[in-house]
Amino acid sequence: MRTRILVVDDELSMREFLAILLEGEGYRVDQAESAEDALRLMDGERFEMVISDVSMPGLGGIELLARIKAQAPETAVLMITAFTTAEQAVEAMKLGAYDYIAKPFKVEEVKVLVRKALEKRSLVEENRRLKAEVMERFSFSGLIGKSKQMREVYDLIGKVAESMANVLIMGESGTGKELAAKAIHYNSPRRGAPFLAVNCGAIPDTLMESELFGHSKGSFTGAFSDRPGIFEQAEGGTLFLDEIGEVPLQLQAKLLRVLQEREFRRVGGGSSLKADVRIVAASNRNLEEQVREGSFREDLFYRLNVVQVRMPSLKERVEDIPALVEHFYKKYSIWTGSGDIVTPDALKALFNYPFPGNVRELENVVERCVVLGSRVIALDCLPASVRDYRVPSAPAGEVDIPENGLDLQAYLDTLEHRLLVQALEKSGGVKKRAAALLGMTFRSFRYRLAKFGLDDE
Repeated sequence: MRTRILVVDDELSMREFLAILLEGEGYRVDQAESAEDALRLMDGERFEMVISDVSMPGLGGIELLARIKAQAPETAVLMITAFTTAEQAVEAMKLGAYDYIAKPFKVEEVKVLVRKALEKRSLVEENRRLKAEVMERFSFSGLIGKSKQMREVYDLIGKVAESMANVLIMGESGTGKELAAKAIHYNSPRRGAPFLAVNCGAIPDTLMESELFGHSKGSFTGAFSDRPGIFEQAEGGTLFLDEIGEVPLQLQAKLLRVLQEREFRRVGGGSSLKADVRIVAASNRNLEEQVREGSFREDLFYRLNVVQVRMPSLKERVEDIPALVEHFYKKYSIWTGSGDIVTPDALKALFNYPFPGNVRELENVVERCVVLGSRVIALDCLPASVRDYRVPSAPAGEVDIPENGLDLQAYLDTLEHRLLVQALEKSGGVKKRAAALLGMTFRSFRYRLAKFGLDDE
């Protein structure tokens, strides 16, 4: 699509001259003989650039510039006049004009100014788009789901993001712990500084100290120069330590010192360096159990666990599956047609499957369907493990364990969820009656509804 430029001048000859010049450069040019006409055109059309005379009957060019910047601040504006004064030039630049050119002007001068103004506008727009994309991706909208469990996560992240407190994110693999860490960072005062993530379980014990704190030249074989560690690279920002439970005991003491003293030393270094870094740690292991076993320092645990965010498993928030499927489908598919994204039988299979890999596994399932060319998520594009998964409909009688095993907790959760929904349906939504149908107290029934995000009150 061609770049659109609006030329505003009360002189027909000047408008036509500029139109011919600019159309010869490949731009689409519209004309307006007054500022009022220009504003009417801009009310319903979008222009990348406006070239306006300063002196016109009625509303002048400076007033038009102010209106344009208030209405469409991204529009590049070039001012032209036969009477150049320093005051006008300063005023125009203050109001946001790209530049100010005096008549008579050279054709090449106009071409260069127009090209540079549009290039600057393009850079500004790209920068704004990228920033918006980052904020969109890592703000709360980057975490998909409206279940009660996820609303609690959003609320907690919103409260903790503005503080400098260390955060510990707990949850099974694939629940989105790093995404939650990024949401904390990008909603915090440190959002303009680096966010760096380290998977502690993927770094050999012998290299972990150097990776975190850096090393000095000659500190060990192969250390041919000084090298900053992750703590230095994340200066002023946030450091996400994933799988913190994998950090060896001897290194935990040094990590504790960083949290307490806000300083560290490179491997082989003689002086201490300051560490202005916020720590967000995560684990899919039970750190409290590790503390009891002696494999994780209790003092480090409490330093990290100032605020704990628990990421729910997917089987705890099955009602978020349709929204997650739609999100991942749009992420991987170029198909822009309308209609349902997932078929009813495929959605039923997704609801029944326990997803031991959580949201990450669901994303892989959707990506697989897209790669196979499916325009909708249908039953036949689902992996056999999902498509053929069967949960016994009732616990009565003998239950045969499948050859590939049975996730007992998932089976019980699925069954409990089903019975709660059936009781609500049979009671017409009257919770006290539904509780009676299941032979439990109203309070216990409400607790179980909350557990599955079925109670919005």
